Amino acid sequence: HAKMATIPLGFNIDSPRWDQSTFVGRLKHFLNITDPRTVLVPEEELDRAKALVEGCRAGVVPPGSSWEQLLYAKKLYDSAFHPDSGEKMNFVGRMSFQVPGGMAITGCMLQFYRTVPAVVFWQWVNQSFNAFVNYTNRNAASPISLRQIGVAYVTATGAALATAVGLNLYTKRAPPLLARWVPFAAVAAANCVNIPMMRQQEIINGITVTDENNNELGRSRRAAVKGIAQVVLSRITMAAPGMIILPIIMERLEKFTFMQRIRFLHGPLQVLLCGGFLLFMVPAACALFPQRCSLALADLELELRDSIMAKHGDKVPYVYFNKGL
Repeated sequence: HAKMATIPLGFNIDSPRWDQSTFVGRLKHFLNITDPRTVLVPEEELDRAKALVEGCRAGVVPPGSSWEQLLYAKKLYDSAFHPDSGEKMNFVGRMSFQVPGGMAITGCMLQFYRTVPAVVFWQWVNQSFNAFVNYTNRNAASPISLRQIGVAYVTATGAALATAVGLNLYTKRAPPLLARWVPFAAVAAANCVNIPMMRQQEIINGITVTDENNNELGRSRRAAVKGIAQVVLSRITMAAPGMIILPIIMERLEKFTFMQRIRFLHGPLQVLLCGGFLLFMVPAACALFPQRCSLALADLELELRDSIMAKHGDKVPYVYFNKGL
C-alpha cells in the first residue's frame, strides 16, 4: 500500500497550480482543464474525483491519497463540474468538449460553404452548439430565464445566418478565398450577439465586485461589460487561426492533382486540421485575459465608487471580479 502523503502546509486544492497573473501560467492552467481526454472519463470516476476534492476541502483525505491523485481529481473536477453550483455539467457543454465538438462543426462549416442551404444548416448547428456551451457555463449567480435563453439563441442564429448568407451571395464574383472566409465572419458576428444576450442579466443588474481579499463591495454593470467584452474577444480568437489560416492551406492544396482525386477526403481532412488548431487555441484563448479580472476604482459607476470611497477611503484602488468563460 502507498503511504499516505503529507499534504504540504498551506496546500489549497482550490488554488490554481500555476501563476494566474502571467499568460504562460494561465495557458498551463487551461491546457490542464480543457484537456479533451477528460471527456472520456467514466461518470463513476468523475464522482470519485468530486468526493475527493470535497473531502480535501473539509480536511478529510482518504488513507493512501497522494498529492498527484488530489491534483488529478482537481483536474477532473474543474473539467466536469460547474464552478458556482458544483453540479455535473453535460459533457457536450464542457470546455473540455470544445476541441472534439468544435473541430467537427468548424471543419464542416469550412467544407460546405458554397451553397446557401449548406451555409444555413451548418451555421444553425454551430449556434445551437454555442448556445448549449454558453448555457452550461452560465454564471449561476446571475440566473437567466428560458425565455431569455430562447431570445439569445434566435438573435445569435439570426446574426450568423444574415452575415453568412449575405456575404455568401456578395462573394459569388469575388476571389474564391474570400468565400472561404465567410464562415469566420458569421461566427465572429454571432459571438458579438450570443454572449452578451446570454449574459444580459449581468449587464442589467451588474456583477459582484470585491477587493483583493475577496470582501464584497457591491455590484457593477461596467465590470460586467468589461468581462463580457473579454469573453467575446477570447471566443473570436479561439476560432480565428483555424478559420482564417485553414482556408488558405486548402485553397493551395486543392490545386494539386492528387487532392482533386480525393475530394471525398477534403471534409475529414479539414475536421482533423481544425482539431489541430483548436487543441492549442482553446486553452490559449481562455488564457488571453486573467479569469480574475480587475477594474480601476476610477472606472466604476459614480454611485458605487462613492460608496466604496466612503467606507474604505483610498485603500481600494482596484476592484476584482470573475469574468466567466
